[in-house]
Amino acid sequence: MQRFALLGAGFIGAVHAGNLAANPDIAFELVYDAAVERATTIAKTHGASVARSIDEVFDPAAVDAVLIASSTDTHAQYLRLAADAGIAAFVEKPIDLDLPAARGTIAHVEDRGITAMVDFNRRFDRDHAELRRLIQADEVGKVELVQLTSRGPASPPLDYVKVSGGQMRDQTVHFFDLARWICGEDPVEVFVAGSALADPRITEFGDVDTSVATLRMPSGALVQIDSVRRTGYGYDERIEVMGATGLAESRRQPSGNVVRYGGGHAVADGLHAGWFERVRPTYASALAGFVDALENGAPPPVTLDDGLKAQAIAEAATLSLRSGRPQAVDYRGDAG
Repeated sequence: MQRFALLGAGFIGAVHAGNLAANPDIAFELVYDAAVERATTIAKTHGASVARSIDEVFDPAAVDAVLIASSTDTHAQYLRLAADAGIAAFVEKPIDLDLPAARGTIAHVEDRGITAMVDFNRRFDRDHAELRRLIQADEVGKVELVQLTSRGPASPPLDYVKVSGGQMRDQTVHFFDLARWICGEDPVEVFVAGSALADPRITEFGDVDTSVATLRMPSGALVQIDSVRRTGYGYDERIEVMGATGLAESRRQPSGNVVRYGGGHAVADGLHAGWFERVRPTYASALAGFVDALENGAPPPVTLDDGLKAQAIAEAATLSLRSGRPQAVDYRGDAG
């Protein structure tokens, strides 16, 4: 069994804690959080112990891997500590909000040779994965046009918005990753238009809540991603790929599949109330993929380089949003 320590005991840390405890191939050993009471609650719930210091977490005699679900500003630091200790790491995105710092951290981790994976959990959505399989099997011909939707359901608190890095880095980045994963190529250019429609106050932080990003692929294929912070009808996520010979779609998912008929009307279940309800199973699947890589000595299904490339697209998208002009995507750090 792989011995794990969890860093971070907030909302997403609690989600990961449940998955760590439920996975039969994991021994959930330690929880660390700056707020000791939160770590204590999770530890008691799942039979783990509370780590009183960082040194206790990054001890290869005690753990084989760490799951980093702490605040964004700690991700790079903890990845480096894991690498120095020779401990595998599974990390929430982003590696660092600063792209050059993220590049430096990845170089440090790769130099140490540990197994590390970014939690782009939407890759583990059953329908999205099947859509990719169809595309990679050439079931719809050469990809020409892709539409991805990420909508709602509610605007996050302003305190979150001001530290999130903006909609491109926080929300749309998942779909930048899905676009390159599904298409099998990296965008060369992005153009973004956005507005603050749900809550105009977010403009104080240079952010938007409603946007459309257009990506140009090396093949000439076009990808459009619409991202909305607030809807009036639930959480809406779907992907459509049009190829030269057909079309494939990962549809929006209702919260149930029962339809009631009567009085000349049909009443169906609506969408999930929130994004978490829609994607919750993917967190456990992503963790299982990481554990499988550890046990089989295989590359992780989502690499740090995958995380870096999605972040590079998000950086270019943020620049485009601010300038109102198309922006080339700089994957190597050559710009400036």
